Amino acid sequence: MSRKGENNKVDPIKKLKDIQSIKSLLRRKPRDLTLFTMGINTNLRASDLCRITAGMVKNLKTGDDFVLIEKKTGKERRITLNSACVQTIQELLESGEFKDTEQIFKGRRGEVKTTTIIYLVKQWTSAINLKGNYGSHSLRKTWGYHQRKRFGVDIPTLMVIFNHSSQKQTLDYLCIQPQEIKDVYMNEL
Repeated sequence: MSRKGENNKVDPIKKLKDIQSIKSLLRRKPRDLTLFTMGINTNLRASDLCRITAGMVKNLKTGDDFVLIEKKTGKERRITLNSACVQTIQELLESGEFKDTEQIFKGRRGEVKTTTIIYLVKQWTSAINLKGNYGSHSLRKTWGYHQRKRFGVDIPTLMVIFNHSSQKQTLDYLCIQPQEIKDVYMNEL
């Protein structure tokens, strides 16, 4: 863990095969699979993933959204869920009993915290021998990276979604700009 104020950058998971390997690793762990799936399919911070309750998501279908207040900003955030999220949430809720006010991500000692998510992400990436620096923010960065690289979502749109103040901040955040600059130099005229 870094000290407060230090910049500790983590990497996104860039390869789909690595994402699939982690999903395979977690297939018999509904909580972890849902946490990973929600993390890489939304732009939620770990602190906000920890705040999702059963009542927020229990009856949602693909394309439905839920609302939460972001811990960091205090702003209301509307999150639309894709089919991967909805499926894992349903499986998680079916695997145990959850009160509407109860967090869906809990452990033996109670509610999961951001530090637990950091530990889990490091454990998952290490288990598949993924090289790099990974932590809880890797999930959010993975979502953004694939939105840009796979789906072609433009930087201004991602900038708004991430609530960044500049396009440069978004490019740095997604770990894309250095490779894109290198690619430009490889263009031959």
